[in-house]
Amino acid sequence: MNTDIKINKPEPILIHKVQKTFNQGTNVEHTIEYLIQGEFVLINEFYNDGIALLEALHHYLKQKLPNKSFKDQKAYRSEYFKLSNLILLEITNQQLNAKKSPNIGWLQKLYLENNHFYLTFPQIQGLNSAWQWYKNGVSIPVLRNKLHPYYGVYFPTRYDHLILFDNWLKRYKGPKKTVIEVGVGSGVLALQMIQHGFQKVYATDINPNAIIGLIEFMGTTKLSRKIELDFGNLFGKWDKQTEMIVFNPPWLPKPHDLGSIDEAIYYDKTLFSDFFSAAKKRLLPDGKLVVIFSNLAQIANVTTEHPIEKELAEGNRFQLERCFKKSVKAGSTKTKREQKLRSLEEVELWVLTHS
Repeated sequence: MNTDIKINKPEPILIHKVQKTFNQGTNVEHTIEYLIQGEFVLINEFYNDGIALLEALHHYLKQKLPNKSFKDQKAYRSEYFKLSNLILLEITNQQLNAKKSPNIGWLQKLYLENNHFYLTFPQIQGLNSAWQWYKNGVSIPVLRNKLHPYYGVYFPTRYDHLILFDNWLKRYKGPKKTVIEVGVGSGVLALQMIQHGFQKVYATDINPNAIIGLIEFMGTTKLSRKIELDFGNLFGKWDKQTEMIVFNPPWLPKPHDLGSIDEAIYYDKTLFSDFFSAAKKRLLPDGKLVVIFSNLAQIANVTTEHPIEKELAEGNRFQLERCFKKSVKAGSTKTKREQKLRSLEEVELWVLTHS
C-alpha cells in the first residue's frame, strides 16, 4: 500500500493576530459589515457567541437575498459560505481557546505539529460533528458492528442500496476467493462481503482519509488480513484478474458550474468509460461485475443518460446477467419535491458478465 499519504484536513490559518473580535456585547451589524468587507472576526470569549453570529448572518442574508428559485438558494449558500468562513476560532496546543467549546479529538489527531493557529467556525463545526460520529460510531443495518467513520470520509445515511446488495450476497452461490472493490469509502460494502464469506477484498479509494481511516479501524484484527487497501484511482495497483468486481459509483453527473467537487456524490464524464475499460482487463472470463446505482439523476431531470445502460448498448465489453431494483423508502420530513422524487426513486444492482 502507498504509505506516503497526506490526510485531507482543514488547512490551519496562520496569522499573528486577528484585529476584530465578537462577543455578546459587540454590535452585530458592525460585525457583519466587517465580514462583508472581507475582514476576519475572532470569537474570543464563548463558543456560543459564534453560533449567535452565524444565526445573525442567516437573518441578515434572508432579508437581503431573494430565496425563491434554485438559483437564488445557490447564491444564498455561496454568500453564507463566504462570510461564515471569515469567522475564526483560535486553537492553542490542540484546544479551542473560546470558553465552553466542545472537546474535539480531531484537533489532537490531525494537528499535533500545530501549537497555535486558527480555523473557521464552520470548519470547527464540521470537525465536531465528525468527531461525534467517529467516537460514538454509526449503526448501519447491514453490519454487525458499528462503523467509526474517519474525518472527511463519506458514510451512508440511506440504506436501500446496501440492503439490496446484502440480499443479493445472501443468494450468491459463486466463488468467494477474491473480489476488487473500487472506491471503498467508509468500508461498508467490503465489510458486507467479508460477513458473507468472501476470503479477500482488494479495495481502492482516491480519498486518502478513507484509506487511513480503514487501516486504523481494522488495526491488527483478522479484517486487516482480509481487506487489502490501496490509495489510488479506479483499480489502483490491483491488476490481477479476479472473480468479482464491485463498484458503487456516485449517482449524479458533475454539474458544469461546480467549483470544488465532491467525488463521493458526483461523477465526471469519463468515469464510467474509464472504469468499464479497466474492469474488462481485470475480470476473470466467468467473473461477475456488480455495479450499484440509482435512477436519481433521471427522475430529477439532471440527465437522460444512464451510464450502465449506455455501456451495455455501446461498449461491446459486457452483457447483462440480471438487474435488481428496489424502491426507495419515503423520506419522513422532506420537502414535497423530495418526497415526489423519493416515491419514484429506485436503487439498482446490475450484474454484468463478459460479452
